[in-house]
Formats: sequence, structure tokens, C-alpha cells
Amino acid sequence: MANKRDYYEVLGVDKTADKETIKRAYKKLAIKYHPDRNPGNKEAEEKFKEATEAYEILSDDQKRPIYDQYGFAGVDGMGGAGGYSHAFHDFSDIFGSSGFGDIFENLFGGGFSSSSRSRQNNDGASLRYDLEINFKDAVYGCKTDIRFRHNETCPECNGSGGAAGSSRKTCPTCQGAGQIRRSAGFFAVQQTCPTCSGKGTVIDNPCQHCRGSGVVEKEKRMTVTIPAGIDDGRRISIPHQGDAGTNGGTPGDLIIVVHVKSDKFFERDGNDLYCAVPISISQAALGADVDITALDGRRITVRIPSGTPQGKLLRIKDEGVPSSSGRKGDLYVKIIVQLPTKLTRQQQAVMEEYAKLENATKTPQLIPLASLTR
Repeated sequence: MANKRDYYEVLGVDKTADKETIKRAYKKLAIKYHPDRNPGNKEAEEKFKEATEAYEILSDDQKRPIYDQYGFAGVDGMGGAGGYSHAFHDFSDIFGSSGFGDIFENLFGGGFSSSSRSRQNNDGASLRYDLEINFKDAVYGCKTDIRFRHNETCPECNGSGGAAGSSRKTCPTCQGAGQIRRSAGFFAVQQTCPTCSGKGTVIDNPCQHCRGSGVVEKEKRMTVTIPAGIDDGRRISIPHQGDAGTNGGTPGDLIIVVHVKSDKFFERDGNDLYCAVPISISQAALGADVDITALDGRRITVRIPSGTPQGKLLRIKDEGVPSSSGRKGDLYVKIIVQLPTKLTRQQQAVMEEYAKLENATKTPQLIPLASLTR
């Protein structure tokens, strides 16, 4: 008894802690050290027993005052200080009815349900399809054909899973309950019956075509409409095109995840498009009208104002990405002033003459970075 730790210390609470605080502290420790989460870990098992023993005493309105006054000697033989089986009399008192199933899923890795849970339904599974499209198709929308495999209702048994003249009988594993009771450590939990999948019955003569499942796998082709302006990663849900349900269950959905390829010349920011166009020194200095090819192949004339600097963004309204409201974004054209790397003799002479007229200073002043066009 000399090696035992104080119950309040075990749970990590003050001696003035109320019952709710004690319950929360024990819940945290029970989840952390439960043997099913720590198989073969003797230290965790001992901590679990220690916490359970402390909770049994401190959560009892009669035992706690005795422990506070006399210590371990007062509660020896009362279920604490040597035993802890009563702490699991009704574990839902600790975890609460709403969180009971979630706790067991954490402890046992899923597949468990409390007695109040309904049997497994017969709805079909939803399927995911990853679709890669071109940048242009994402901007303007398109129609595309896809192929995928899914479960369809068996044509031989119409989804019943049974051959002609077959019938259902009570499941021999769960005796019609649809669930089996499993003991895990100190817990007793309900699990969906693996033989009948929660139905409570099995077919005495399964359909040979679908082997009693009621569904068969088939390839399906369909045309999908991609809306204009769709974003990369957007999901399109097509109802009832996933796996077929069984025994009257609803088919699942087909979830299409759209992946947009990048474009060599255009980028997107929201509903706006960006591209870059090169111009000459004379076009930048004097101004000009230049034609560019839009994303959809049309020719668009861009007016370059005289004195346009390097990196200037020119805005062309309503040439961007369509939105759901019907309004289009804008197209921003970034100006790249190209410097000639090799001049002809005539160009050299003209540039030298211009340099004389320009009278450029040899000691230029620094320009504030904030004033530059980005």
C-alpha cells in the first residue's frame, strides 16, 4: 500500500474537483491507456487499472468522503485499493450516450456500434473519378466522355442476391439480431454481424451470377458537362451514378474531382487571366496597336500607350473567366520591352543619333522602389 499513489494525483485533479472534472480526467486516461490500444504494454495496463481504481472511489459520493478522511485504509475492501471491476458497471455514465460510439471507434478501430445504433444500411457506395482537363476547357467549359467501373443491380436476381426459388433464413451467426456481442477487455460492445452484414438473414441458395451480393461490376460510359470557370480541385457530384444499392438501397453518387492542366501562355487569378506580350523599344516609346491571340483563338487588338514602361499591366475588360453570375473577369497583359541584342549598321547609327538628342546624364538619381510598376 506504501507504493500506491494518491487518487487525486493519479487523475491529475485537485481535491476540490467536482464530479464532472473527475469524469473528464478519467475519460482522458482511460482512452490513452486502455489495453486494446496498448497490446502487450504492461505499464499502460497498470496505469489503466490505477486510473480506474481512482475513478471508482472519487466518483462515489459515499466512498470519496471516507477516502478523504482515512486514506487507503478507509476504502480497503470497498472495491477500490485492490479492485476496480465496478467502475465498468455502466461505462456510458463516463463517456455519455452521444460520444459512446465515437470512443469505441477510437479504441477498437471502427466497426463497432452500441445497441441503439441501426443495422448497416443497403445504400450503394459513392465513387470518386479524377478528371484532368485543359486550361481552356476549364475557362470556357466543355463536354467530355468518361469511362468507369461500378456495381450495377444483378440482372439475374434483380438485386435480391438469391437464385430462383430461394428464400431467406435466420442468420446462424447472430440468430437474426444482425449484430454480435464482443468482449474487449472490460468492455462488451456490439458489432455488425460479418455473416449477414447486419441483415439478420442469409440466402439459402445464392444467385450464381452475383454470388449472392445482388450486384455485378460493369463498365459505364457517360458524357459529363464541365461548367465554364470551374476551379482546379472542384468536385462535381452526379447523383445515383455510383455503386448500386442492395435490397432496395439507394445507389451512391459519382464524385468527379476536376484537375486543371497549366497553360503555357496564360495564368489565372480568380476570374482574371494574365498573359505577357513582347514589344520593341520604339513601340514602347511611341505607342502602337498590337494584335495578340486570346485563349479561345480570337485576335484581340491591344493599344500600347506611348511611354509604356517595362512590366506595365494593361487591362482588357471582360476577356477573362466567366463566373456563375454571368459576368466575366478581365484580361491583364504584361508588357515586356525587348532590347535588341544585335544592331545593324543603320540601327546603330540611328541609336547613336538618338543618344545625342537624349542627352542622358552619366549620374542618374535613384528612383524609389514604391514608384515602380510591378
